[in-house]
Amino acid sequence: MYLDKIIEAKKLEVEALKKNIVVSDLQTYDVYQRVCYSLKRSLQSSKTGIISEFKRKSPSKGFIKEGAEVADIVPGYEKSGATGISVLADEQFFAGGAKDVRVARELVNIPLLFKEFVIDEIQIHLAKSSGADVVLLIAACLTKERMLELATCAKKLGLETLLEIHSEEELEYIDPIIDIVGINNRNLKTFEVDLAASIALCHKIPDSYVKISESGLSDPETVKMLRNEGFSGFLMGENFMKQADPAAGLKDFISKL
Repeated sequence: MYLDKIIEAKKLEVEALKKNIVVSDLQTYDVYQRVCYSLKRSLQSSKTGIISEFKRKSPSKGFIKEGAEVADIVPGYEKSGATGISVLADEQFFAGGAKDVRVARELVNIPLLFKEFVIDEIQIHLAKSSGADVVLLIAACLTKERMLELATCAKKLGLETLLEIHSEEELEYIDPIIDIVGINNRNLKTFEVDLAASIALCHKIPDSYVKISESGLSDPETVKMLRNEGFSGFLMGENFMKQADPAAGLKDFISKL
């Protein structure tokens, strides 16, 4: 399974990070001191809720846009109407990195999601020092207790948290400390997309939580339907990144909403 392989690699990566990075050094970065943008508030006020993603590669499909540069795509996402931007911070499996988040932060003035398999506080400090506003916490990668510890760390740093779930069993992870709940339409173990299961999950989450739909989205009519079912945001990467001009693809998509 991809997820198990990724987490085993991430454990080794975190060990290396702890040897090479000192949190007190990260705290000296100017960007570490900035007040973060709120993706939660942005989604609540957005008419489209599109979170466009910068993503070169996926473990299941290989390269989507090999050699893509943040500077060539991310500013266009903002100009085309993205509510927020997700940037892959994993290098081994997604050909991304914290450096991409840092570059994006210098170029846009909307919320940035640090899209990573977070299992340790050092990654949250790295997210903060890269200029991110939101960190992803994936229920399938963490115990509930560990998730709460990481969410508490993020909150202390002024970062918002996006909790990702994909099964009914993971509903128990939802806690008031979480800012946004994302439902992954793609099962992380089988990689199959099931919108009906996501909608059923959405209806079991209190409306007090901002909810976003993730993965497998490519049709404006699907996004309209999901909005009517209670979703406020839609995380989309591959659909735009596989186009010759991702920003133009986003602009066209939004025009159809």
